[in-house]
Amino acid sequence: MPSSIERQISLRTLLRDLINIYSPTEKEHEIVEFLFSYLKRQALPVKLQEIGGGRANLLIIPPQGEIEVVLIGHLDTVAAHDIELLSCREENDVIEGLGAADMKGGCAAIVEAYLAHWKQGRRPPVALALVSGEEEEGDGTRVLVREYRFPWAFIAEPSGLHPCFSHYGYMEIRISATGRRKHASLATAGQNPVEALLRLLIRLSRYFTEERPELVYNIRDLSSSQSGFAVPEMCDASLDVHFAPTAPLGEIMMEIENIVSEQKKQDASFNGSLSFVSVHSGYELPEKGELAEKLKRIYLERRLPWEPQAFPSHSDANVLWAAGIKPIILGPGSLEQAHSLHESVSFEQVLTAMNIYYDLIASFCG
Repeated sequence: MPSSIERQISLRTLLRDLINIYSPTEKEHEIVEFLFSYLKRQALPVKLQEIGGGRANLLIIPPQGEIEVVLIGHLDTVAAHDIELLSCREENDVIEGLGAADMKGGCAAIVEAYLAHWKQGRRPPVALALVSGEEEEGDGTRVLVREYRFPWAFIAEPSGLHPCFSHYGYMEIRISATGRRKHASLATAGQNPVEALLRLLIRLSRYFTEERPELVYNIRDLSSSQSGFAVPEMCDASLDVHFAPTAPLGEIMMEIENIVSEQKKQDASFNGSLSFVSVHSGYELPEKGELAEKLKRIYLERRLPWEPQAFPSHSDANVLWAAGIKPIILGPGSLEQAHSLHESVSFEQVLTAMNIYYDLIASFCG
């Protein structure tokens, strides 16, 4: 891989440009247009794949049409916590800004690795997909797998350069409680849907902590109807639950349903409902076979530690797995930095990721 000063400058400039474009989910238009123009100027056969609402993925498909592996990065980020922290900030090796780790560092690395091969006249059976919508519904990847079939994918999610052959599962749970709207001065203890929902959440929290400590759960988006000076008629909450690849998903879902059912029986003021908004199973891939051996050789030749891990978060890999595609997570940055107020990534890791992707593409060049 040409680790020249020019290549490093190109990589760093692209990463800086990507971070400086605000691209929260459903507002990816500007970053898609920027990268489309960037790749077109480099004479790559990039095309737009519409996903609805004027939004699109960016794809580069091998000219011969055969796809053995796809390098995937998502262009969207979460919404900004602070508008003042949007722009890229640099201090030596540290690149800071919204999306630096999740996952504009990974996107820059796969683009530059792919571009380096293209400039050398190589046309391997490797595709590039820069998708939209990962942070919400994963709609970009769902459209991708409806139109194209391929056996393997590498996703540049922040894994600290640890190859992840296994992946956690994920479920989003929504719980609602309803009551009767009335004047705040007539509030009766125990008959407020907010209180009823809080009692259930405490019970669920105890279940996760004591009976299923291996699960990772997060209570978010707790809100009630806008009531003014009155008892609200509704309150709901969303929960994120991540579980290991081998977790008994069916048992866990039934246990949660039983807790809600018991709460209804024991708490006369609780009039609520439970729904599993989305459920994605985890998976485990064996660290063997031709592709795994290729990756091991790359790590050995670059003197990188071979320390595979399980990816502990939800990602587009869950969507790919459900579509019969085998995904491996491998990218620069860490989940600890993703979605944080001062998100950052090591440029040295981004550069190393680019070299790994370059070697990986080269291994398919025959």
